[in-house]
Amino acid sequence: MPTAPEELFVGLDIGTTAAKAVAYTAAGDAVASGQAVTPWAITPTGAEVAAEDLLTSATTALGQMLRECPAGRIAGLGVTGLAESGVLVDGSGVPLAPVIAWHDTRDGAELSALRAAFPGDEFAATTGLPLRQQWSITKHLWLHRNLPESRAAVRRFNVGEWLVRALGGDEATEQSLASRTGWLDLRRRAWWPEALEWSHARASLMPPIVTAGTPLGTVRSDCGLDRLGGAVLTVAGHDHQVAAIGAGAAGAGDQLDSCGTAEAIVRSVEPTLDPDRVLALTSRGITVGWHAAAGHWCLLGGTQGGLALQRILSMLGHPRDELDRGALAVDAPAVRVDAPAFGKVTIGDIGDSVTPAQVWRAALESVTDQVAELHEAMTAASGPHRTFVVTGGWATSPALMEVKRRRFGAVVPATVDQAGARGAAMLAAQAAGAEFSG
Repeated sequence: MPTAPEELFVGLDIGTTAAKAVAYTAAGDAVASGQAVTPWAITPTGAEVAAEDLLTSATTALGQMLRECPAGRIAGLGVTGLAESGVLVDGSGVPLAPVIAWHDTRDGAELSALRAAFPGDEFAATTGLPLRQQWSITKHLWLHRNLPESRAAVRRFNVGEWLVRALGGDEATEQSLASRTGWLDLRRRAWWPEALEWSHARASLMPPIVTAGTPLGTVRSDCGLDRLGGAVLTVAGHDHQVAAIGAGAAGAGDQLDSCGTAEAIVRSVEPTLDPDRVLALTSRGITVGWHAAAGHWCLLGGTQGGLALQRILSMLGHPRDELDRGALAVDAPAVRVDAPAFGKVTIGDIGDSVTPAQVWRAALESVTDQVAELHEAMTAASGPHRTFVVTGGWATSPALMEVKRRRFGAVVPATVDQAGARGAAMLAAQAAGAEFSG
């Protein structure tokens, strides 16, 4: 008797640079993938994109994946991706305004107004977010003030939620994405009325809050992706937390160090931190929010360590493998590299005998110092970490991994690629009531 085709699960990861779709077997094996550029339009303050173009990018990646995909029923599709950016739609589901990138700075005046409206620690204590330029709340107020047509919106979605709805799914707000808006009361896990009123939003704009992995209907048959028709849909949540799930680092006390252009530290904790500890974290730039993993909070801090390393690598003009070998032989670099979490890199104390390998080792130490500051703040608030998993492009640097081991002890390289897409596929299997054993 011929063997029946395997059941498949798809993870769709909508990142700042690209949309990536990966199909997995229930055993966790990746069998097909597709990718498309996230089509931002550059603005004087950052970037924006039409919601319809995001959908086109997503369906392009999915279509490319389907052309490679082996036989088998696609049982579930989970969507993860960037946070903070939102989609406002009218009663017919038509987007009314551009999607503003999370890093866009057009809302400077709105941020100043937010500080005045919620002085002291009120905003951070309620939301678990440092009071800075990033969150949805100030972007929404900017739209209200500058695009009158946006005021007719009847629903507001985060990007992953919008894509699930556009593919045929039910309306929902996933809790890890809700935690990045500035509207969510962290402890109540409910919308904060004062913040909604301040930003000219309202509770009726917000779909019901759910956890990642909640089944939200199925892919409609007329979306142009025939093999996906009938697949159970779920919003998998914020990409950093979903990557932790995909990398097997989402249990209480687990920590994921995602070393890309930006370096993100993701600590999974029980939802029990008291207000003083939350404020101690937000004062260090660390966010506290609901996790994509049900029943957990997520502590999230970031640096631009990967960007700093790339700048120095380009300046030195040597292959990374060569610099890594030299850096591993250096004990105490006779040079100083200052690579702040956000800002320009400076190099000092350069003597006649300084070598490129010493500069590289000093750079690795400097970016690790930044991670250590976040790590130590998280440990002070939530206790020692249980596991420390490292993923991302810079995790392939033997010298950087050795510096991390010397600083943090046992550091485990992730054994999976595309952890975000994999985590989304795992949550898709959960939504479909299936086992994902890989």
